[in-house]
Amino acid sequence: MEKQSFGKKERVRRRKNYLNIYQRGVRVHSNNFTVILNPNSSGEKRLGIAVSKKVGNAVKRNRIKRLFKEFFRLNKDNLPDSKDMVIIAKRDVSQLKYQDVCLELVDLLRKT
Repeated sequence: MEKQSFGKKERVRRRKNYLNIYQRGVRVHSNNFTVILNPNSSGEKRLGIAVSKKVGNAVKRNRIKRLFKEFFRLNKDNLPDSKDMVIIAKRDVSQLKYQDVCLELVDLLRKT
């Protein structure tokens, strides 16, 4: 079992990296989320999060980001190695519970 943290090495942090993932990645869609997966050369699983103002105010956006981070932190053993993953939230996801987010993201990742 890996360390259950979410450190700097596991984050997509630079705009250049986001643009690369957006251009070259494989997109998978669901009702509430879009996940973009792209292989990387670092050997690390990395997470990027995109939550626009369409989702709601800052409180709602930050809650969704916390849910994504918690999903990644607890499920990174089951995620593909050496991949960058960007999760994009669509409208009206602020009322979702953590269990709903997990079920939908696990379903999305099975499709890839």
